[in-house]
Amino acid sequence: MSAHATPLPLALAEEVLALARTAGLMISTAESCTGGMIVGSLTEIPGSSDVVDRGYVTYSNTAKREMIGVSPVTLAEYGAVSEQVALEMAEGALAKSMAGIAVAVTGIAGPGGSENKPEGRVCFGLARKGATTVVETVDFGPLGRASVRGATVEHALEMLRSALRT
Repeated sequence: MSAHATPLPLALAEEVLALARTAGLMISTAESCTGGMIVGSLTEIPGSSDVVDRGYVTYSNTAKREMIGVSPVTLAEYGAVSEQVALEMAEGALAKSMAGIAVAVTGIAGPGGSENKPEGRVCFGLARKGATTVVETVDFGPLGRASVRGATVEHALEMLRSALRT
């Protein structure tokens, strides 16, 4: 593991997998700023293939449009880092997979950002069949790229855990 790598939250990932098994739901992810780290944390656990359906790494706007159906109008109007895009990412990952629950993330891991979209801002979406999609924005602050990405993975897993407990 490199000096910049963030350890995967394996205990949390194991709990999410166990809850998904109990609920009888497959999981899908749509990831921008984390580049596949959320699905990676889930698939790090042996036997996860019974509840992890797929992960979409949609780093570019083109990938968001082509792979999971994010609207070009939404991207143009709100920008990639927005709750509107996170919602469409989560709903697209759910619709284009065999999953019953999907989590999506889009944000500014850093370095950089702007006054309107600062480093450390991440928008999350959680879609579940038969439920209203939940979106939220978390400002982790300028913690550095690895720390923002690690915090994003953990928060996304916590969102899955919370939704699967209900």
